[in-house]
Amino acid sequence: MIKKINQHSLGIYMVVLAMICVQSGTAIAKFLFPVLGPAGTVSLRLGIASLLLLVIFKIKIFGRSKFDYYWCLSYGVCLAGMNLSFYYAIKFIPMALGTTIEFTGPLALAIILSRKYQDFIWAGLASLGIALITPWSNTNSINIIGILLAALAGIFWVGYILCGKIISQKMESIDAVTLGMGVAFLIVLPLGLNDGFVEKLNIKWLLLGACVALLSSAIPFSLDMRAFNKLSSKTYSILMSLHPALAALSGFIFLGEHLNLIQILAILSVIIASIGSAITSKR
Repeated sequence: MIKKINQHSLGIYMVVLAMICVQSGTAIAKFLFPVLGPAGTVSLRLGIASLLLLVIFKIKIFGRSKFDYYWCLSYGVCLAGMNLSFYYAIKFIPMALGTTIEFTGPLALAIILSRKYQDFIWAGLASLGIALITPWSNTNSINIIGILLAALAGIFWVGYILCGKIISQKMESIDAVTLGMGVAFLIVLPLGLNDGFVEKLNIKWLLLGACVALLSSAIPFSLDMRAFNKLSSKTYSILMSLHPALAALSGFIFLGEHLNLIQILAILSVIIASIGSAITSKR
């Protein structure tokens, strides 16, 4: 019982650390947008991350089972769609807003998979936070394209969770992350080349891209894959409610985005929902 609880707690810590890395990396990535564009930034990030993991861990590419190729392909498609649509979204809307809207995907999954009434309470509290942080009352400040792209990223996020859960039970975590990330890189590469990101690269942007690759891809996706074996999809999904809070914090630290009182209340709502979900699931 103690071992089970410890494994569950470890999974929660892994997910939280992964989210901190993702939001920090995403904030830093916005500095690359004016030069490389969203597609070029995603291409650079996924390319460096997959190459690093491939070399460091000597991942076997050929001679694997059909299961491995099929699910890594599915995982890679979701990964590419989630990252590309989200990066384009935050080109039009603030990072915290984009993350909050994207979170509606995992939140919907959490509600669908719920089996206890407490889960609906935490999901409802997280939904309140989303409603508070989204300025629907001021429609002039909302870019519809950004909203739709963030919602699309949320749909791909659900696929990422479900595919990752299946793969983590059949493959080594690092193998799945590396192969899936390689597939995602090949999918987004044509768009990145169209943006001309290769011609615009120099040492400065390459180093910044490597930093983004580690923070936004290599480290968090590896942590996520290991956490999938320790947490249920429902618990993982509701824990994702921390993302808007961390996005707002990263936006403030790296991009100078300030929060008003309503947004602070929204952050508190999603944090309480995340903590409540973790405690309830642990029991």
